Amino acid sequence: MKRFNTRKTLRHHLQQVRKDRLRVAFVPTMGALHQGHITLIHHARTLADVVVCSIFVNPTQFNDPEDLKKYPRPIETDIRLLQEAGCHVLFQPEVSEMYGPDEHWHMDLGRLDEILEASHRPGHFQGVTQVVKKLFDIVQPDIACFGQKDFQQFKVVERLVAQFQLPVKLAMVPTVRESDGLAMSSRNVRLSATGRQQALALYHALLRIKTDVAGKTPGTLREEAIRFLESSPGVQVEYVALCDAQTLESIDEFTETRSSVALVAAWVDGVRLIDNMLLN
Repeated sequence: MKRFNTRKTLRHHLQQVRKDRLRVAFVPTMGALHQGHITLIHHARTLADVVVCSIFVNPTQFNDPEDLKKYPRPIETDIRLLQEAGCHVLFQPEVSEMYGPDEHWHMDLGRLDEILEASHRPGHFQGVTQVVKKLFDIVQPDIACFGQKDFQQFKVVERLVAQFQLPVKLAMVPTVRESDGLAMSSRNVRLSATGRQQALALYHALLRIKTDVAGKTPGTLREEAIRFLESSPGVQVEYVALCDAQTLESIDEFTETRSSVALVAAWVDGVRLIDNMLLN
């Protein structure tokens, strides 16, 4: 695996790749890799000749400085995992390589910048689009792979690609779960053994919603899921939402022609966790 930490050296390498008419897939990450990330690498390998992964803990998408400080950075383990997964290129820039002094960025994300994650993490998606646009400009991939677990983020990146008419296709890869159903997340390492068990309530709440879709309204399912989570030990609910899977606007009924998704966010053991499940 080749490693680069500057835009110039990475671009030089990828210029040769393109001269050889090789297809490039890109997997952007913030490191602290787990099997979910490795699944993205494996999927990317089926779509392209060369897989580029970035590891960059992007400061502009953290609205809580403490969360940024606590974010795990096991870089040597990450490198080993990428090598074992067959990743071809690692881009690992410093903050100074990605951002100049006094940079300003704002993108019109419409309601995506107001609802769900955006309402609880102000400015988060502005930081996401800022860094993803930079990374896309540097790598210029043919295709980029993202995980379903960050469902709203995928929709935000879709809007970025459409608005700037970027020549990149997006692939959403299904959430990878532990054997008991917990969605894999870099934040899971911060959970205690007890918190790890308590966190399963998010998955079970989503399963309950999916199981009862045929017989109940979205409003009823949401209320029941909130009650279930509020009665679960150690869980502090932020939101439960049932939404149109394309727009992420709340729905009040299910239809055969509209795909829907249930999304949840909650605090467990001092760690903020999110999860979602497609309902049809």
